[in-house]
Amino acid sequence: MKRRRIVHVVYSFAIGGLENVIVQLINRLPAERYEHIVLSLTTISDFKDRIERPDVQFIALNKQPGHAIPLYPKIYRLLRQLKPDVLHTCNLAALELVPLGWLARIPSRIHAEHGWDAHDPNGTNPRYIKVRKLYKPFVSHYIAVSKDLNDYLEHAIGIPATRRSLIANGVDTDIFRPAECTPPAARGCPFQPGKHWLLGTVGRMQTVKNQPYLARAFIRLRHEHPEAIDRLRLVLIGEGPLRGEVERILREGNALDAAWLPGPRDDIPDLLRQLDCFVLPSQAEGTSCTLQEAMASGLPCIATAVGGTPKLIQDGQNGRLISPDDDQALANALWQLHSQPDLARQFGLAARQTALDSFAINGMMRDYARLFS
Repeated sequence: MKRRRIVHVVYSFAIGGLENVIVQLINRLPAERYEHIVLSLTTISDFKDRIERPDVQFIALNKQPGHAIPLYPKIYRLLRQLKPDVLHTCNLAALELVPLGWLARIPSRIHAEHGWDAHDPNGTNPRYIKVRKLYKPFVSHYIAVSKDLNDYLEHAIGIPATRRSLIANGVDTDIFRPAECTPPAARGCPFQPGKHWLLGTVGRMQTVKNQPYLARAFIRLRHEHPEAIDRLRLVLIGEGPLRGEVERILREGNALDAAWLPGPRDDIPDLLRQLDCFVLPSQAEGTSCTLQEAMASGLPCIATAVGGTPKLIQDGQNGRLISPDDDQALANALWQLHSQPDLARQFGLAARQTALDSFAINGMMRDYARLFS
C-alpha cells in the first residue's frame, strides 16, 4: 500500500501546544500508512528531536518578518516537488499557503485552528476575519481544537458543519500520570517537594500566556499570608519575551528567590509531578495542552475562564476557574488549595478522571487518521 504523504505547515517548529500535537501525530500514526514532512515558515528548533521516527523530513524557509509573498514561487515549486496527499496547515500564519496548495493540486488541504494569535486574543480582529474568509474556498476541511473555535469557524467565518471537525487535543495519560509518592526534586530545581508547596505553570512567556499575572498574584499571596512564606514557591517553565518583565515583578516584590525560572525543559512530566498546584493564567486559549497534561498528572488546577478552558475545568468540581488579570481572585484560589489539602486532592483526582474520560490520546489519533486518509 502506498503511504499517504502529509506536509505539516507551521509558523515555527519550536516548543508549543500545536507543535506538540504534530509530534504526537507523527510518532503515533502508523508508519506503514503515513509519511510526514514538517515545513516551517521560519525556523526549526531542537524540539524536532522529540519526533521518534527517523524518516521525517524538516524544511525551514527562514521567512523574514512580514508577508510570505516573496517566497510564494519557491513554496509553490516545493509543493509541486513534494506532491503531498495532505497539506496540514496550523493557525493563521500558515493559512496563506493553502491557495498555493490548491494551485499545486494537493487533493486534501486541512487547516487546523489551535488558538488565537497574540495580537488577536479574542478572534475579533476584522482584518484577520477577512483573511480567513478570503482563503475559505481553498480549504478542504477545518479542524477546531475547542468548542469556542468551532463556533467561531461557524458563525464568524461561515464554515458549514460538513467542512469542519472538532478534535480536542489529546494527552498520553500513561506518560502524564500522578506521582505515586512524594517525588524527588527535578534536575536543577532548588526547591524540595513535600517541604515546599510548589505552584507553577508551563508555557512560552508571551503576552497571551500572561505569566506576569501569575507572578503578581504570587507576590500578593505571600504578602497576605506571611505565615506560609517559607513554604510557598513558584515554578515558571518556559522562555520568551516576557521573561524580563516576570523577573522584574518578582524582584520588586522580594520574591525572586522564591521562584524558579529554568527556561524550556524536556522533562515536563516529571516537573508536573513535583507540583502541588498548576495554574493556567492565559488571556486566551484554544484547548491548552499543558492544562490537559496537568490534569492528567492529577494536579489541582486553577485556570482563567477563557477559550476552551471551561470545557475542561468545571469550577468547584475538578479545579477552579477565575477571571483573567484578577490578582486577588488568583491569590484567593491559591490560598484555598494550599490551606485545604483535602479539597486540592479531590480536585486532582477529579481532573485525572476527566483526562481519562475525555481527552486520552487515542480518540484524537483516530479522528486525525480519518481526515488524513
